[in-house]
Amino acid sequence: MWSELSLARLGLAFALSFLVAGAGWRLKALSASGAVSAFLMGGIVFGVGGWGAAAVLLTFFVTSSLLSRAFALRKQDLNRVVLKGSQRDVWQVLANGGFGTLCILTGMVFPHSPFPFLAFCGSLAAANADTWATELGVLSTQPPRLLINGRRVPRGASGGVTWLGLFASLLGAMLIGGVAAFFVREAWLTILAASLGGMLGSLLDSVLGAGWQAVYFCPRCQMETERHPLHSCGEATHLQRGIAWLNNDMVNFACTVLGGFVAGVFGLFY
Repeated sequence: MWSELSLARLGLAFALSFLVAGAGWRLKALSASGAVSAFLMGGIVFGVGGWGAAAVLLTFFVTSSLLSRAFALRKQDLNRVVLKGSQRDVWQVLANGGFGTLCILTGMVFPHSPFPFLAFCGSLAAANADTWATELGVLSTQPPRLLINGRRVPRGASGGVTWLGLFASLLGAMLIGGVAAFFVREAWLTILAASLGGMLGSLLDSVLGAGWQAVYFCPRCQMETERHPLHSCGEATHLQRGIAWLNNDMVNFACTVLGGFVAGVFGLFY
């Protein structure tokens, strides 16, 4: 994989990345800043990681973007709760794919180790699992509960989980592992590593969201929200609980880091 790197391959990789990022921007799946960062990140992943890494990244981007836009009418009321919508900006792109890109670059230093590619797959599996859980979990007829204490919370609240969301999370992680398995010899190992890393990363996201992520309060709407400094109504929001710097993007990044390390270490030992 790594030994085949050349300027021609990098050029082709960035050309393909430009087309994908441009399409994402035209379809409003990416903001302008998100498209630029996706172009740079995709070029590195496509060029250095090869077709396997490219397929994994594209699977995450396409499926997560489609799910973010699906059932839009049923999720309109969540816009007052969540910080960002379906259009990913630079920080969301980095939070979901930044660690995976570092893993791909690490493969240039350790070309014969299974850790970099499996860690990349695990990080994207965690991002995909979290996205699928978020986008499909809100469709559950049962109210979500906080993972740390079982307390019921409104739909879209940070850290809230449902059985539908957990099942969707597992499917999202397994999909990434399944796609990656087509490009390696150890297919079942790759699926297991990515699925385990993806699920644990997604669960960490829920734990951090429930206990430590910054949650704000809008005095006009009398509701909790991730939005700061202004709510969707225009009112200034105030920190209700959690750590001010631990926003949704930071939680997502932590999710991908854990997912990557779990998958990578799993591959090293098994």
